[in-house]
Amino acid sequence: MEELGHPERHFVSVHIGGSNGKGSVAAMVYSALREAGWRVGLYTSPHLVDVRERMLVNDLPISREAFAMWTERLKPCIEATGASFFEATTAIAFADFAARGADIAVVEVGLGGRLDSTNVILPLASAVTRISLEHTDYLGPTLEGIAREKAGIAKPGVPFVIGEADSGLAAVLEEVALGVGARVVKVAPGEVYAGPLALYGEHQRRNAAVAVALLEALPTPYRPDECAIRRGLARAVVPGRFERRGTWVFDVAHNPDGIGVLVAAIRSAGLRRPVHALVGILKDKDWRQMLALLAGAVDRLVLCQPPTAPAERRWSLEEVGEWVRTWKGAGSQATIEIEPDFDAALEAVRQGAATILVTGSFHTVGDTMARLPGFAPLG
Repeated sequence: MEELGHPERHFVSVHIGGSNGKGSVAAMVYSALREAGWRVGLYTSPHLVDVRERMLVNDLPISREAFAMWTERLKPCIEATGASFFEATTAIAFADFAARGADIAVVEVGLGGRLDSTNVILPLASAVTRISLEHTDYLGPTLEGIAREKAGIAKPGVPFVIGEADSGLAAVLEEVALGVGARVVKVAPGEVYAGPLALYGEHQRRNAAVAVALLEALPTPYRPDECAIRRGLARAVVPGRFERRGTWVFDVAHNPDGIGVLVAAIRSAGLRRPVHALVGILKDKDWRQMLALLAGAVDRLVLCQPPTAPAERRWSLEEVGEWVRTWKGAGSQATIEIEPDFDAALEAVRQGAATILVTGSFHTVGDTMARLPGFAPLG
């Protein structure tokens, strides 16, 4: 940031973390701020097809030319410091927001919170949505430890919204936030948003309640009025969050908590049967539990290897096959097959399906969208 003249100081910001729901909350907050008339930047991760999806200003992604220019400008610094891809894209996003004159940026945490590269900002307000076991190699093996890492985005004197419904985890988040002098705002465990939403699912009503609390915690003049909030939430969309496109449904659920929410959405949506699912999961996720949950909600599972998944994080389809052969899925009628060739798997899952679900990771959803004409978020 110093190399670029601290672009993050050229706009105000909102900071959002959590294990699940943070992308949806970010989209809702962004949409409401746009409805209120602000020029708004949105930084999210990971992307589905094109890295430029991560950095928008008023719905327009960073241009290819600007992305190349900032990359070239930062290349010596990246090489000298050993900066990660995410650290580099964070710097590029903040430089782009400043260059394009964003009034306010909605910034989604990448991983954890305390040590995340987005944590260089001093936001007007921050929030943590909910906590689940994830990235245990980096964040620790317990929910309480993960909660402490995610609460690391709390800042002195800044409103800190807690969306976690579990009282024990919410208490951990509150303890850390109060310890640094943040002003804690708690969303009650049963509180949901009752207004119109573009995003589907009961879980999105909970996410919307967190978004509203975060928006209402903003100081004037940035706090949107009730009408702007209502319009924003009614229009907010996020690619890959129970996104229905004809016979296709795309959902980036990538841990057991996310899959549990997806299963509830499948059961309430009245999808046409049979439902076939194309599933590719990274090896550091609890894929056994995820597959068991999905098998109880769909009619057929085609397990695949998404091509863009990093080699060191790819699940072993041989190990998955052994598990499938020995798994005793009580109450599951789903057939499960494994197809290592992604294009063959994509063709196989379509055969005989009335609805095709694509899930398990951002890579699986993105790699599928990239192969379907007109489906990629940036066209």
